[in-house]
Amino acid sequence: MKHVMSQKYIIALYTLPALLLILILIYIPVVLSGYYGLMDWNGIGEMEFIGLENYVTLIQDKVFWTSTWHSFLLAIFSTLSLLLYMGVSLILASKIKGSDILRKIYLIPMLLSSVAIAQLWMKIFDPTNGMLNKLLELFGVENTPIWLADPNIALYAIFIPIIWQYAGFYILIYYAALKNVPDEIIEAAKIDGASPLQIALRIKLPLISNVFKITIMLAVVGSLKYFDLIYVMTGGGPNGASEVIASYMYKEAFKLNNFGYGSAIGFGLLVICLVMTWVTSRLTKTNEDVQY
Repeated sequence: MKHVMSQKYIIALYTLPALLLILILIYIPVVLSGYYGLMDWNGIGEMEFIGLENYVTLIQDKVFWTSTWHSFLLAIFSTLSLLLYMGVSLILASKIKGSDILRKIYLIPMLLSSVAIAQLWMKIFDPTNGMLNKLLELFGVENTPIWLADPNIALYAIFIPIIWQYAGFYILIYYAALKNVPDEIIEAAKIDGASPLQIALRIKLPLISNVFKITIMLAVVGSLKYFDLIYVMTGGGPNGASEVIASYMYKEAFKLNNFGYGSAIGFGLLVICLVMTWVTSRLTKTNEDVQY
């Protein structure tokens, strides 16, 4: 077996199917997206080459930049929410009673489709019979918000179910990382008189810092290309108040049949994701690898 795997053509043969899948599913669509962005095309008829006109329009498009800002806000909120997920994971990993049941409960949103979650939270946000406004009325709030119809708060209201949707995913990642921290290190810290808070901040968190960096990357990039729940709940409204890059791209390409411009938006989204991936990796880069 070792002799077979030492042959370069055998290695190439094994990796060829995966490379073909990556080429067909990722690189070719990326190239086609950039190519279609050079065309005036409704997605069905003949394409007309217009050069960089779509990309010039994209740079000058205020709606696109507003949508980009909304996506960046979601990325910021998602990154900050990682601190909450980390805190919950630290509590669960401290061997409290019922931690196994709690972990299963936190995973429930992951088992639901985005459409089901959107429908659930639309009922919660309902201005007349929604659970949230009913609770506010119990506390004496008279003018309860119209959550998804108020341009000033619609975007932030949607952030709540998005953060709730992915809570179980990140909590599970952090929990698994924390459980891999050797018990000997924790016991030695306790013997030295370290408090639970000191153990968490000075031992556990530094030892799983690499995992935290990866989740920051996932949160940022995932937020920038987020689409489904926002589109179902508000469709980017009211009046574009909750529009993000992906929903704007969908509208241009499939609702307005402006497939060429929609492809340009998609290619612009790709560029933004690549830039933010590089920026995030640089900001979270360290010269030392934690070993234990």
